[in-house]
Amino acid sequence: MPVFQLSASLKFPPCHYAEPDGLLAVGGDLSPQRILLAYRMGIFPWYSEGMPILWWSPDPRLVLFPDELKVSSSLRRTIKKGLFQTSFDQAFQDVIRQCGEVRRRSGEGTWLVPEMIEAYRGLHLQGYAHSVETWLDGELVGGLYGLALGRVFFGESMFSLRSDASKVALAQLVQWLREWSYEIIDCQVETQHLKRFGAREIPRPIFLGIVMRGVDREPHPSAWTCPSGEDGHG
Repeated sequence: MPVFQLSASLKFPPCHYAEPDGLLAVGGDLSPQRILLAYRMGIFPWYSEGMPILWWSPDPRLVLFPDELKVSSSLRRTIKKGLFQTSFDQAFQDVIRQCGEVRRRSGEGTWLVPEMIEAYRGLHLQGYAHSVETWLDGELVGGLYGLALGRVFFGESMFSLRSDASKVALAQLVQWLREWSYEIIDCQVETQHLKRFGAREIPRPIFLGIVMRGVDREPHPSAWTCPSGEDGHG
């Protein structure tokens, strides 16, 4: 199937036109309106420095249902020790920057080019993008970020500077999302790391059905408003 070239018009082709690897379209821009439309349609941007903007909709899709979270016994012990504190939306800029820098230092490369960081920072200021932070003695040592639309959370990236720091952030995020009646966490593509937490692949049509229903639901009244900066694992 052809990869679609986006124009200035604010629209995307249907996801079933995507290539086998999930690539759907190229071009367009990173305006808030386009990014939000993309997520609502089950599409996300993902590209490297020096490349045009690429838009993806893989099939199958890796997702984590909040009630299916699996926490290993070792992580449970780490959480019970209370060494880490968790918060949300207290250091979004630092979290997204570290997500990119840690990947660069490890030699993995990153899609978090300056334009992407600025785009998601803008979405954070508008109340759509959120971060979860893990702290150790007042120092940011791990975290993750993503977009929240209705009752769907679209996970983007995570980082860890201390063992288990990002895992604690993920476990705390899922606990909050469960309390706020979120339907699903989009994990995008398969990783063994997330599958160990209970994430599983589902067919794209099923994923799109859940997303279309979930993004139009009213957010939980307390979502992203409860006190931050405390350990929610008690």
